[in-house]
Amino acid sequence: MTIDARQSLPPGLRDRVLAAARAARAAGRALPDLPEITPQEAFGRAVDAFSGLIAALPADAWRIPVLRDLDVQGVVGHLTGVEDDVQRALAGDPDVAGADHVASTQGAAESQAGRRPDDTRHEWRAAADRTLAQVRTADLDAVVAVHGMRLPLRALLVVRSFELWTHEDDVRRACRLPASVPDAAVLRLMTGLAASLLPQGVAHVTGEPPSVDVHLVLTGAGGGTWDVPVGRRVAAAAEVAIVADAVGFCRLVAARLDVDELGGHVTGEPFLVTTVLAGAAALALD
Repeated sequence: MTIDARQSLPPGLRDRVLAAARAARAAGRALPDLPEITPQEAFGRAVDAFSGLIAALPADAWRIPVLRDLDVQGVVGHLTGVEDDVQRALAGDPDVAGADHVASTQGAAESQAGRRPDDTRHEWRAAADRTLAQVRTADLDAVVAVHGMRLPLRALLVVRSFELWTHEDDVRRACRLPASVPDAAVLRLMTGLAASLLPQGVAHVTGEPPSVDVHLVLTGAGGGTWDVPVGRRVAAAAEVAIVADAVGFCRLVAARLDVDELGGHVTGEPFLVTTVLAGAAALALD
């Protein structure tokens, strides 16, 4: 016997189920729910995490090659240069608006060679603390221009959290230490920012991005669900659906994970899938 569910279900059941689900949690947010934190708090937690790592490293580890031509000490110097440029941007200095992220900080990185690791560590931490002091009561909606980015301060602080976590993992990988996972509340801000910037990443890769609706589902603590329109809107845009681990997707966005390492479940026309995932990786600063 075949039962037609449309006829057998009680009237209004669908609406009641949906209402109960929405009452249990907001749409697009993963469970368990997390307390919301400010971008300043997210940046502060990322600073503390990176600070804890480099404080625990033995002196000889600071000479281990990590990234580009930089050893651990050079990476910390690079991050000091980033803080200096961010502080100049907060003060309205136009010279850092279009500066290259790597070239502008290379001098700060190279200047650490031969110094005591503790001196480099203290200099970076003092620079990070100055940034934290400047942004503590700042207008989070104010647009800041630095290293080719024009972002509201709230977004820039999440970008900075993203970079600190990425370089923390760079150092961990170079020193053969276990990879880290961001604080879940910080990760939620990171995944939300990555989803919102995805159209810009695709535009950077393609110049004229294709019209595609991206359904992005990032699993685990700090994940969520987003529907992201990319490119010029048309009546019936193609769709790409991505279901992946939240931390793995953030590593893809940081260009620390290859597309074929992402795993998860991805559907859509192959060219569009490739383009969207390449756009995600194009958001990396390095």
